[in-house]
Amino acid sequence: MTENTHLQTNSDNHLVIGGCDTTMLAAEYGTPLYVMDEQAIRENIRMYRNAMSRYYGNEGLVLYASKAFCTMAMCRIAHQEGIGLDVVSGGELHTALQAGFPMDRVYFHGNNKTPGELILALESGIGRIVVDNLQELAQLDKLASEMSKTINISVRVKPGVDAHTHDFIQTGRIDSKFGVALENGEAFAFAAKTLEMPNITLTGLHCHIGSQIFDLEPFDVTAGVMLGFMAELKEKLGISIRELNLGGGFGIKYTEDDDPVEYDRYIESISKTVNRICTEKGIERPFMLMEPGRSIVAPAGITLYRVGTVKDIRDVRKYVAIDGGMFDNPRYALYESKYTFLLANRMNAPKTDLVTVAGKCCESGDLLGKDVTMADAKPGDLMAVLATGAYNYSMSMNYNRNARPAVVLVRDGKHRVIVQRETYQDLVRNDLIPDDLVP
Repeated sequence: MTENTHLQTNSDNHLVIGGCDTTMLAAEYGTPLYVMDEQAIRENIRMYRNAMSRYYGNEGLVLYASKAFCTMAMCRIAHQEGIGLDVVSGGELHTALQAGFPMDRVYFHGNNKTPGELILALESGIGRIVVDNLQELAQLDKLASEMSKTINISVRVKPGVDAHTHDFIQTGRIDSKFGVALENGEAFAFAAKTLEMPNITLTGLHCHIGSQIFDLEPFDVTAGVMLGFMAELKEKLGISIRELNLGGGFGIKYTEDDDPVEYDRYIESISKTVNRICTEKGIERPFMLMEPGRSIVAPAGITLYRVGTVKDIRDVRKYVAIDGGMFDNPRYALYESKYTFLLANRMNAPKTDLVTVAGKCCESGDLLGKDVTMADAKPGDLMAVLATGAYNYSMSMNYNRNARPAVVLVRDGKHRVIVQRETYQDLVRNDLIPDDLVP
């Protein structure tokens, strides 16, 4: 499912998601409101899981990249669908633990894990820790020794592959804060160092080349590079790498200009590449892992807003202001990310206006879209922004002391709250007034 095929329009010309009329959802739960289609999430997971089984047999595992959208309900869905989990912080790991997710299927990433996070991972019996650098390796070995534990790890490698994506979301090049590089020998030195550590065994290689990638070639090239390194480690150091994690980053359709590849084709293409190169090099085929995140949840989610003021500056720009903004979706402010905007209460209205969608924060850069085409919006209209299931709730914040929206999960006409809307009291819950400020 690479498009928003789970959205419909009913006889009242209202937008429907998961069998639920969005105007009714907004009336019951208020706006801004994140809405996630459970069936669409499950279908996307199954597409990846089935593709892994079809093209690579039983020697692979799909890991959901939970940074895209991490809640206990989402962890439970991933568990029920039989996939693993990629976490990148103690908070995401704690969420997985609270949701009852099996720890042997959890992989812990991150470029600067704290001692506390590593201890939590070791105590929980996590499946793998993906170690980012030599300092973390030394720290992990020391902690494992003190706790009388041994741990199988993967190392994050920068394969030096250009993913043809935004500079801010390319992560596989040598100039990246993530991992150890192949070009300058860092990755080889890291692998050699693990041989000196009795509490650590290097069993896997990991890489991630970027996000929102629409081409198959960068993944195939990356697989070749990583398998070459795997063969080098076997030949020169006697290290047998049993797992190869090629990350995620598969592109989705945000606007009509986006042309994503069907998700299962990524795994089909990568599987063929891995099988071919392993045969050519005479190396054992590794257990393969992939980490889709955005492509599982982004198309399944929308955000609903109420239109407030409409400010038409003649011969300059028309601003349509909504009751949300960068506090519930900072992606435009960060990346100038593009979205599709609809009037959920007037789906039949022709798209005749060129507008800029503005948030309510006290920042000129608080925009959700600039020069976008949509229907003529009026105060009180219900606006829907599509494909917001990833990196919206996850990146939300309390700037200007705005409260984070609720998240509602819909399926077959039923709707359930999976994250409660914050209240003003939530905003001051951790505030303290020192005694010397009391009158």
